[in-house]
Order: sequence, then C-alpha cells, then structure tokens
Amino acid sequence: MKRALFLLLIAAGVAAQPSGNALPLSERVERLFAQSPVTHTAFWGIQVTELSTGKTLYQLNANRFFVPASNTKLFSTSLALTRLGPDFTFQTRVLAGAAPDADGRIAADVRLVGGGDPNLSARAIPYRIGPTAGDPLAAIAGLADQVAARGIHRIDGDIVGDDSWYVWEPFGNGWSIDDPTYDYGAPVSALTVNDNAFTLSIRPGAQDGDPAALELNPAVEYYSIDNRIRTVAASGDPPAERRIHYSRAAGSMTLKLWGAIPLGGRGEDLTLGIDDPALYAAIAFRQALEERGITVVGRSVASHLYPNEVTDPKHGAPSPAVTRIEPGIELAARTSAPLLEDLRITAKVSQNLHAELDLRAVGRARRNMGSVEAGLDELKAFLSEAGIEPGGYTINDGSGLARLNLLSPATVVKLLGYMYASPARDNFLSILPVGGQDGTLGARFSDPSIAGRIHAKTGSLAHVSALSGYAQRRRGDWVAFSILVNNYNGPTAEVRAVMDRICELMLE
Repeated sequence: MKRALFLLLIAAGVAAQPSGNALPLSERVERLFAQSPVTHTAFWGIQVTELSTGKTLYQLNANRFFVPASNTKLFSTSLALTRLGPDFTFQTRVLAGAAPDADGRIAADVRLVGGGDPNLSARAIPYRIGPTAGDPLAAIAGLADQVAARGIHRIDGDIVGDDSWYVWEPFGNGWSIDDPTYDYGAPVSALTVNDNAFTLSIRPGAQDGDPAALELNPAVEYYSIDNRIRTVAASGDPPAERRIHYSRAAGSMTLKLWGAIPLGGRGEDLTLGIDDPALYAAIAFRQALEERGITVVGRSVASHLYPNEVTDPKHGAPSPAVTRIEPGIELAARTSAPLLEDLRITAKVSQNLHAELDLRAVGRARRNMGSVEAGLDELKAFLSEAGIEPGGYTINDGSGLARLNLLSPATVVKLLGYMYASPARDNFLSILPVGGQDGTLGARFSDPSIAGRIHAKTGSLAHVSALSGYAQRRRGDWVAFSILVNNYNGPTAEVRAVMDRICELMLE
C-alpha cells in the first residue's frame, strides 16, 4: 500500500504544484527530486538537450560514468544501421563435401553453415506486438525440405553445424557467470536457431510420487536431464508448495532438476540457453532430414573458428595454418529479412543475442573478421565520426549485459543527436520502443496525452535502470535525453516512476 501511494504521489505531485509548468525544466525536476525518497540514495545522471538548438535544458551528473545496461544497444544498433544499411541480409547455406550420386547418396559431410541470421526462429517479421508463436524450427525444416527436393536419400558423412563465419566468442567480457544459463545470456554464434534457447515445461506427474513430466520446445534432445522433481499430494497441512530448482555447471551438458510439484497444480516453464548453438543446430537439422526419410550415417558435430586460430582479431582472415573444408556443393540456402526488421526486434524487445550478432556482423562486413574486437574497433571509428572520443565511454559488448560498460548521459545524448541529424534518422527512430504503444515501453507512458511521444531504449540490470532516447514535445519540437540510474536498493518500479515523470515534464 505504501508503494502504491508513493507511485500515485509521483504521478500527481509535480503537476499539483502551483504554476509548475511556468518554471524552467530544471526547477521542476529539482522539485520532483526533493519529494522523491528514491532519488536521495541512488546515483542519478541526466541530460536533456533541445535538438533544434543544441541547448541543454537540464543536466545532472551528465559527464559522470554509469553502468548503462541495455542502453548499450543504442550504440550497437546505430552502428549496424549506419555501417551495414537497412537492407543488409544474412545467408544460411547447406553445403555438401561431394555431389550426390545417381542414387541420391552423398559420400561426404554435409554442413549447415551459419551466416549470422538472428531469426532462424518462429519470431514474426516484421516486428509484431505480443508473444512469439509458431514452429521454432520452421527455418530448419525449410532447409531440410530443399535438401529432400534434390533427391537426397542418404548421407554417409557427418552433419556439421558450422558457425565459423564469426569467431567462437560465445560470452561477453564482463557477463556474469550464470548469464548463459538463461535465454537472456544465450551464447553467441553465427549459427543461431530459436535465439539459442529452448523452453522446458515442467508439469505434475499422474500420481503422488511420480517424477514430474517434462516437455521440450523445440522438441530436440540436447542436454542430458537429471530429473529429480517429484509429484506430491496437494492436500496436507500446510498444503504442498511448488518448489522447482535447477542448475547447470558452466560447460556441462547435464541439466539437474530437483524439488516438488503438487499433484494437479500448475507447472512451470523454464527458458534456458543452449551451451553450443552450432551443435544444437546440427542435431536439429539431422532430425529434420531423418523426418524426411534421409538416412544419416555420421554424427552431429560443431565446427568453430577459435580465437587462437585468428592472426589478427581486428582485421583480415583466419591464420594460414587453419584449414577449412572447401565451400562444397550448395544443397539449400536461406536469405534473411532485411537488417532493419531485425534491428526493430533488437531494440523494441531488448534482445541481447541479436545485439551481439549485430556487433559481429559489422566486424565481418567491414573488417573481414566476425569478432568482438573487430566490431568494437569499428564502433570506435563510428563514434569518432560522431564526435565522441574514446575517453567518453567503455563498451565491451553489444547488448549491455557486461557490467564493465560505462557511459555518461552526455555521451549518450551526443550519439542521439548525431543519429537525429543523420540520413538514418527515420529508420533509427522506427526501431526504438514507443511509449504506450510497443516494445519495452508498451506499458509505460500510456496516458493518451503522452502515448506516442517518447521513443526510447530501456535498460535494466540489478541496481541499474536506464532510459534514453527522444521526446516530441507538445509544441512539436524534439529533445534528446538520457536518464541513467545506478546503485538504487529499492523497488525498480519506484525508480521508473521518477524517470517517467521526468519524461512527462520534458513534454510540457
């Protein structure tokens, strides 16, 4: 009840001040801060700049550094949009080491070669509000259909998931050790299927004492699952509670489950990351081939390009000592949707994996090296063109999961101003969540007088909240703003209430 009262006061308090709208923005924000307990202990950084004049309307700790969380995606998406262009596409191919014989037999390995496509999944394109539905393996099935249409009946070699288009650097520098366990920290690979994640549904067994019933989506057996969750009678005093625990050690292929689930009770869905996406893709592709009557004699394996196989991680090509299978005979191919469509997904739903793929795609396209270092080096050049010096930021990844990242509100606003003045303005605005309408801002700024006026990227980690982007004021002009909050120790909803109220004040 106290929290609800606090949020209500924040929503109405500043507006109730006499002649509040006649005051400069700086004084209105200071009044808001004076009456908001959450602002007294947290570290706040704010800059608001009028885009038509470049005038700073308000700033607080604008040149201090903050952990930006997913506001980092403003940098990786603007880099990709500018360097690759909105129409850039990704290619996924199926290549055979030898041509099929007259009987439809291939006496060699068949490779599923990833080209960085983020959307080999059921995700709707163009971006659509709401949950993802459909077959998460539809793209894999389509490639298998193409192979079957070639009259292939038998493959004597292995099915190889090949993600060597990018260097095998699955985790960002500065990620938490448990991030890859979950879908939000799924390992990064040039061969990405279903966002490199799967859903494990856990339901009660048929009777007391039975193991919990498990279901995989997609239905691909990858991890070994040690299921020690037991169904228990729902009756009792006190009543049985659902207690589900799970763990997977880093690098382990065993997922351990334990706990209890009441008979007849609701279950739980876990969305978990896949340790080796290229291997998972090979297993899924082999399964799709066999479902179409194609016999596969060999194994499902992965092929990576490791960092020690690269001469220069910022430029060039793999070391001459590294041998690769020849390109081979193309059996199937798939071209992605234009990059702009994926950037909308990346920014609007804050998709970490896709932001990491954007960074590597830029490195591969611009420097012939799909590595984190190549992408970050190109980002450094891009930001220099935007007037942002290297001393104004520290960025280690594309998604913002890295707690080593540091940005100041002034640096963020400078990037926003650069993109607003660039030819990419309209496309860049189109990828951002819109207040009261879609993405991570769909449930914020929903008042009809405000909805549609805030175009901004959210950011959230433990003790970190961020919101940066553009606001169209009621008189029609635009401002760029950045609000970065670190080290708060209360409910995130209270911090966001103050952030949102600042945005409302900017519109007046």
